[in-house]
Amino acid sequence: MGPGTVCAGWALLVLTAAAATLCSGLKCACLLCEHTNFTCQTEGACWEAVMLTNGKEEVVKTCISLVELNAEVFCRSSKNITKRKCCFTDFCNNGTLQLPTASPSTIHWGAVELTVVVTVLVCIVSIALMLTICACHGRHSKYKHAQQQHSEELLSEYNTPNTGKVLKELIGEMSVSGSGSGLPLLVQRTIARTIVVQKVVGKGRFGEVWHGKWCGEDVAVKIFSSRDERSWFREAEVYQTVMLRHENILGFIAADNKDNGTWTQLWLVSEYHEQGSLFDYLNRKTVTVAGMLKLCLSIVSGLVHLHMEIVGTKGKPAIAHRDLKSKNILVKKNETCAIADLGLAVKHDSKLNTIDIPQNPRVGTKRYMSPEILDETMNMQIFESFKRADIYSLGLVYWEIARRCSIGGAIDEHQLPYFDMVPSDPSLEDMRKVVCEQKLRPIIPNRWQSFEALRVMGRLMRECWYANSTARLTALRIKKSISQICVEEDFKV
Repeated sequence: MGPGTVCAGWALLVLTAAAATLCSGLKCACLLCEHTNFTCQTEGACWEAVMLTNGKEEVVKTCISLVELNAEVFCRSSKNITKRKCCFTDFCNNGTLQLPTASPSTIHWGAVELTVVVTVLVCIVSIALMLTICACHGRHSKYKHAQQQHSEELLSEYNTPNTGKVLKELIGEMSVSGSGSGLPLLVQRTIARTIVVQKVVGKGRFGEVWHGKWCGEDVAVKIFSSRDERSWFREAEVYQTVMLRHENILGFIAADNKDNGTWTQLWLVSEYHEQGSLFDYLNRKTVTVAGMLKLCLSIVSGLVHLHMEIVGTKGKPAIAHRDLKSKNILVKKNETCAIADLGLAVKHDSKLNTIDIPQNPRVGTKRYMSPEILDETMNMQIFESFKRADIYSLGLVYWEIARRCSIGGAIDEHQLPYFDMVPSDPSLEDMRKVVCEQKLRPIIPNRWQSFEALRVMGRLMRECWYANSTARLTALRIKKSISQICVEEDFKV
C-alpha cells in the first residue's frame, strides 16, 4: 500500500467523522459526569487537559460548548504547566495527555522509518486541515468577522474619554440573551489584557484579589495560581450561567489567562466593591435595625435567585452555593450585599435530574457546615439537600449581622459562629461534636426578645438551624418574612 492510498484512506475517515459530527451532537468522555455514565454531548468540542498539581499530574476530560471553543484559553497549552487538547470526533478525548519531561526520549528511530512516518503524518495533517477549512470557513468566517468588528467598535467607543458610559452599561448592551452572564469571550480577553492592577485587597486559599482599573473604572481581579486551574475554570463557568446576573450576585466581567513565559496567571475579573466583605464590614461598623434588615434581605434575595430554576430554552438551572459565609459576601456602596465565590457551586439539570458537582477537594468552610454534612448523612443525590445546607449557613450569617445591630444601647462585638465553643481554626471533629452530638447552636441573647425585628430574626435563625434539614425554611420563605418585617416596621430597604 503506497503513501497516496494511506492519505486517501485517512482523508475519507476524517470527512466521515466530520459529517457525523455535524449531523448529531459530539459525544465525549467526561470524568465529571458520573450520572451520565461518564459521557457528555456537545455541539462544540471534546476537551482534555492535564495539569501539574503539587508535583502530581491531574487529568480532566469533558465537553466544551461552541462559545468556549472560540476562546483560545481552552485549547492552548501553557509551558510545562498544563496541556490541553480540543478534538472533534466521538470520544477523541479518551486518550492520555502527558506533560513534557526533562529526560530525553528513549525511542530510537531509523532513518527510513522516520522518513516514512513523517511523510505519512504530514500528508494526513495537510488533508485533514484542508477538509476542515473547506467545511468550516464558509459557515463561520462571516459570523466571526462580524462578531469581532462589533466587539472592537463597542470597545473603541468605551475606550473613548468622556463618553459618560460605564462598564455596567457595556455589560448590559453586550450580554445578549442566551450568551450567559458575562461578555462575549473576545471582549473578555480584550478587557482583561488592558486592566492595570494596583494593589492587593485580599488573599485566600486560591490566590489573591487585586484592585484594578479599566478605562478609569474600578474592577476586582481574582488571580488564581496555575495549580488551581480547575477552580478558576469552574468559577468562570458558573458565573457565565445563562440568566445568572442579579443585583445581589457579584457581577462577573471577564475570565482570561496570562502566560508570561515563566508561569501562568488565571484571572477572574468582576465588579469592585470598596467596602469589602461582610466580615470586614461588620468588624468595622455597627448597623441600625433598618440597616440589618437591608443587609439580610439583599443576601436572601441573591440566594433566592441562585436557588431558583428558570424554565425555558434559555432558562437558568437551580444553583446551590455550598460555601456561604460572611467572607464570601460583599457589601456594596448602597449598603446592600452581593453573593460571591461560586467556585464550589453545584447546578441541577431538572430534565435529566442530574447534579453537576465540581471535582474539587475543598468542600466548604467547616465552621459553616450543616449537621448533615458534618456527620456525612447528607443525600447528595437529591439537589434539595444542597439548598437546605445553604439555608443553615445563611442562618449563621444572619446571627453575625444581628449581633452588630445597635438597639437598646447594647452592641456585641463581631464574632464568627461558635466562637465560644470551638477553636479559632476548628477541625471537622470539633464541629461535629458541637453541632451534631451536643446539638448546640449560636446563642441568641434574651434582649432580642424586647425588639420585634430582632425577635423575628432570632426565630428565622432557629428555623434555619434545624438538625432535620427538611424542616428548614426555604430562601423564598425567608425573603417574604423579612419583607413583611420591613412593611410592619415601615422601613424602606
